[in-house]
Order: sequence, then C-alpha cells, then structure tokens
Amino acid sequence: MVRVLIADDSELVRTVLRDLLARDPDIEVVAEVADGHRAVAETCRLRPDLVIMDIVMPVMDGLDAVMEIMATCPTPILVLSGNVDPQDCRSAFNAIRLGALDVMEKPVGVLADGYSLVGGSLIDRVKALARVKVIHHYRRRAPQPVAPAPAFKGVRRILAIGASTGGPKVVMRLMRELPSDLDARVVIVQHIATGFAPGFAEWLDRESGYSVRIAKDGMTLERGVALVAPNGQHMEVRDERIALTSAPPLNSCRPAVDALFSSLARPGVAAQVAAVLLTGMGRDGAEGMAALKQHGAATIAQDEASCTVFGMPKAAIDLGAVDQTLTVADIPAAVTRLFRP
Repeated sequence: MVRVLIADDSELVRTVLRDLLARDPDIEVVAEVADGHRAVAETCRLRPDLVIMDIVMPVMDGLDAVMEIMATCPTPILVLSGNVDPQDCRSAFNAIRLGALDVMEKPVGVLADGYSLVGGSLIDRVKALARVKVIHHYRRRAPQPVAPAPAFKGVRRILAIGASTGGPKVVMRLMRELPSDLDARVVIVQHIATGFAPGFAEWLDRESGYSVRIAKDGMTLERGVALVAPNGQHMEVRDERIALTSAPPLNSCRPAVDALFSSLARPGVAAQVAAVLLTGMGRDGAEGMAALKQHGAATIAQDEASCTVFGMPKAAIDLGAVDQTLTVADIPAAVTRLFRP
C-alpha cells in the first residue's frame, strides 16, 4: 500500500486528487493539509511514502516546506504547480533543487475531467516516486570505484541525454559538473509535464555553465549550447541541425528519447556521439541506444542504486546497449573523458 499525504490550500484540489487516487486500491491518502507548516508536521508524524505538495500555500509555502521536510524527515515529494508562468516554473524547479523529485501541473480549472485525463499518468508517477525509500538532498555517498571505460577511437562532439521520472535533478547535476569549455554540443530529451519544458531549460541555463535553450526547428548544434526538446514534439538531429516532428508518440512519449537517439544512429555520425540514459519509467531510449552503440557511439546508463526509477536504463542494459553503467556522481567525469583529446 502506498501512503500519500496531500498538501494544498484548495479544498477542491485536495478532493479531486483524493478521489482520483482512490481509484487505485494500492494507494491510500493518509492525510490532507492546507498549509506548509502542517505538511511538515504531518509528514514527520505519519511518515507517508509520498507527499503531493502545492507550492503556493499560507503560513509556510511549499518551498520552505520541502526544505524543512528534507532536513528533518526526508520523504519523496511530488510538486504541484498552479500554472506554468515563469515565476511558478522557477519555484517548481527550486523545489526540485531543494529535494523534491518531480513536478506536475494542476489541470486548468482544476476540474475532475481534467484530472481524469492525467489520472493514469499521475497514479504511475505516485507509485514510482513512492518506491524511493530515502531522499535526502544533502546526503553524500562514499566514493565508489569506477570501472575502466572501454577504449573508443576519436573524440566525441555531440552529447545526447535522455531522462524521465526523477530526471530534472540528475540532468542538472550532470550539466553543472561538466566543464564549461568542453567541446560538446548537447541535446536533451526530458519527459516533463506539459508546459514545463521552457522552465526546465531556463533552470538549466541559470544553474549550469551552458547556454540552454528550448530547441526550435532548424537550429544548428553549437559548442557550449544545450538544446532541450519542447513539449509535444519529437526532437531529431539531422546534419547537426534540429528537426522537430509531430510523428506519433514512441513508447507513449512525445518527445521520445528513442526519436533523438535513433536520429543520431547513422554511419559516420554515431561515432561522434556520447549518449547518456538516466532515470525513468518504461523503456524509452533503449532501442535508440542499442542502435547508437551498434554504429559506434559511446553509451552510458545510470545505475540502479542512484536512479529514482531504473526502468529506462535497465531496458537499455538488458539489450546490451550500454558500455558503462555508472552512479550519477561518476557520470560527469566519464562524459568529460569522452570529449577530451
């Protein structure tokens, strides 16, 4: 049984979320609170498996509540955001920086029908995030030995990153720890709630040493620039230019990591690519990574211990598509080596 605490100052939102989650017999809402102070108190008292947290609340807002929970009784947190304007997006990603795992937009008008459209996705996300037993933003792991990297010919030019559930914080860490002078052209597919891709790109731009933008059709890949796939469109790379398409979803995803990886899996191109597959549900990216490896790309997957959800990396590993399986702490150095002469 997954035990969930809902923190939102809107009684309507709490009611709709409770009713939606009640559709799954494996989920129990153990408490509902209307402000951040009570969210902290009830989380520490009840120890739920997951907190669904609004950002804007009275007494104590969601950001302060996230910070307090992570400091006193670390618990997986899914952030709710009322809309996707720049300020709300900034607050949502600040919550992720402070320790929250993922962000979800409240459907427009907070009507039951709107929630029903995302009901299955929400329930899947709740169950996946609740499996993360201990989340502490400041926890440090002892250094682990890193397996020697396979020998590759040539220096890479393109870094392709794919991530889903739990990915924003991991992508941020990777981008922040890569040297800013690396000769890398970066393309990123992050599965994220509709409307949040621009805020995600802005957050990466602000916090990392790279210029990060939402990809537009026809953009040229540039050294020191990272392009993020927009919501609702596949992002491919053709002759080092971005091609956005509205082709059918792959693995129920659009944008899909497989669309990006497969577009780079061509003779003469893949050998210039380093592909990184990070935490996420499902198997998006596995087939594309296998094709990349077959054509000479260097491939890295995040290990199970540091993943929020091991689905996507595991699928790639099971296909034999991965050269190195590394902790999130070891991936930046491994990527850097691939781009150094």
